[in-house]
Amino acid sequence: MNDLPKQPAVRDPANEFASDSSPIDPRDFRNALGTYATGVTIITAAAPDGKPYGLTCNSFASVSLNPPLVLWSLVVYSSSLTVFQNASHFTVNVLGASQQALANKFAKSADNKFAGVDWTPGLGNAPVLAESIANFQCRSVNRYYGGDHVIFLGAVEAYAYNSKEQLLFARGTYGRFTADHEPKKSS
Repeated sequence: MNDLPKQPAVRDPANEFASDSSPIDPRDFRNALGTYATGVTIITAAAPDGKPYGLTCNSFASVSLNPPLVLWSLVVYSSSLTVFQNASHFTVNVLGASQQALANKFAKSADNKFAGVDWTPGLGNAPVLAESIANFQCRSVNRYYGGDHVIFLGAVEAYAYNSKEQLLFARGTYGRFTADHEPKKSS
């Protein structure tokens, strides 16, 4: 481990698409990104024939409160990229601490990831997973290409949440949030 800054030579960001000439080591860069804990989601959508698709994702983020916008990204060589690019809607299902097995199931390639999974069709038939601690049903607004990923922007049209404990991911493993202190109780 080295705490010295790792800085590439100054380059034009418009030319930073995937190449073998990057001065940044991809594995080490991934390790550095892994120090930032994220929540774990399953992004879902429906194909034109109604078949549900989903994948585990930790690149979810809020973009704007007014209008309510969120984003997530998907690697360009994903087998389900076309489904998400053509879907009118997608759902971001935020997973709870007890849903690690579900996260693992949707992280792998499989013909029917939804077998045995409790879900209901949401807006645009994008699956809303039962027991998720939050869901954001989004209309696909735009997508942007950045390096080896496509960034999806969605307008939130419906959402729900509860107070269950969230599932976190950092340094290549799952975990939980532990507060340093007890929350203050109002009198």
